[in-house]
Amino acid sequence: MPHTQVTEQLKASLQTAYRQAIDADTRLDELKKAGHVKFDTIFTKDEGFTTASNRFQPYVQELAAEMEAMTQNTETMTQALEGYVRKLGLLLQTMQAFKSNAK
Repeated sequence: MPHTQVTEQLKASLQTAYRQAIDADTRLDELKKAGHVKFDTIFTKDEGFTTASNRFQPYVQELAAEMEAMTQNTETMTQALEGYVRKLGLLLQTMQAFKSNAK
């Protein structure tokens, strides 16, 4: 698959992650007000993110910056894709699990 098609699919997934992050962060704010949020970060450093936050949007922003960097240098894109896709999948799965459990 050409890089342009891969890039477009990843951008669409990133947009989905952004919309879900807004909803998830709103729910986290509600839970924090009720005294239920007692964690410092959503992901550990071992999971590949450099961001450390108790909200989802900063992780989406990290992925958006990585996407921008990957599209600027197509020579290293293939190498960067594996880690990027893994982190994006982890983010989307975690938000889905949070949404299911936060009902």
